[in-house]
Amino acid sequence: MAKKVTYGRTARGIPITDDLVAELAEKAEAGYNVEKMLRRRGGRPPIGSAAASVESVRLDPELRDALARRAERDHDTASSVIRKALREYLKIA
Repeated sequence: MAKKVTYGRTARGIPITDDLVAELAEKAEAGYNVEKMLRRRGGRPPIGSAAASVESVRLDPELRDALARRAERDHDTASSVIRKALREYLKIA
């Protein structure tokens, strides 16, 4: 029996073979249900009334260590501690 030629692996680790390419091409030619594909499939839950933005800040090592200790003490994430601190500092809900 001849060894199947592979062209790498998919994101899930499945070997990409000529058979897989043919199978995927057949599915693509048959068409896809766009509504089903675009439906939200989970991921991170929203944090407020709209999509959240990501803001980068630089922290000196001492501040980063204090943040990590507080997050661990509160059984929380560093991001959550930062959000709570900003809400308190800015006096918003």
